[in-house]
Amino acid sequence: MARHHHDRIEPWIKAFQNRKMTGQKHPVHDFLFEYYRCKRRLIKDWHPPIEFRLEGQDAQSFLKSPRYSEDDQGVYLDPTEMTPDETSRMAWVVQLIENALGKRNQHNCYGLHEWAMVYKEERIRHQDTPLRLAPKEIERLIESHTVRCSHYDAFRFFTKEAQPLNTFQPTQEERLNNEQFGCIHFNMDLFKWCYKLHPWISSELVLKCFFLATEARELDMRASPYDLRHYELTPIFIETAEGRTHYQVLQMEITNKGRALARLFLDECCKVMASSSH
Repeated sequence: MARHHHDRIEPWIKAFQNRKMTGQKHPVHDFLFEYYRCKRRLIKDWHPPIEFRLEGQDAQSFLKSPRYSEDDQGVYLDPTEMTPDETSRMAWVVQLIENALGKRNQHNCYGLHEWAMVYKEERIRHQDTPLRLAPKEIERLIESHTVRCSHYDAFRFFTKEAQPLNTFQPTQEERLNNEQFGCIHFNMDLFKWCYKLHPWISSELVLKCFFLATEARELDMRASPYDLRHYELTPIFIETAEGRTHYQVLQMEITNKGRALARLFLDECCKVMASSSH
């Protein structure tokens, strides 16, 4: 399992490191490391699912971490070593995801959040990546559609002129009530919650959420006003009816995958919390 994990994640980490060393940028894939501020060690080092026992000489190296203990069956992640802060964080994330699973998915945003981030803005976020439409065309598209972004971490990057156009005004304090799995960014955030709960979420699930986040980010940017053909990512022309329908189909696929992974996430959290001393 550790070798499989390493073989799958290492190429992504090396590619990011090489870009950093050569001063290159990837407006899609760098997001997963830079925006989330993920320490690469947290996703590179393998650790087992809760309730697994590790045997043999190699298992002893895990005991260097205070999160591991040993009994007559082997070395294992020990939930009784969770700190109160870790327990509180896990409980909050569990509530967030349970609430989102209980909400109806919204698939009528058409990825306009990325457009709202460049609306009437001279200095765009990805300055090294060209826009495929002129600023006035972007303005006309935004103004002729309804912006429906429920995700605070996307909304906070809207331009000042775009924020009043959103039908929601999401805040950090209202996240528990606003998040839903129709949102591309919320599905990406499953990866964030996995590594923020390190090491209590298995590396197997971290990896699955990482690749879902990659898929979601590619969809996110393909539907954006940026021209990413240089990165072999074909645009989704949401300014057309056909493009919006195509976006919805792919958005629903991300939603279904995200909801399935979220249930696995909750199952792992429940096992950890049931054995925790807090």
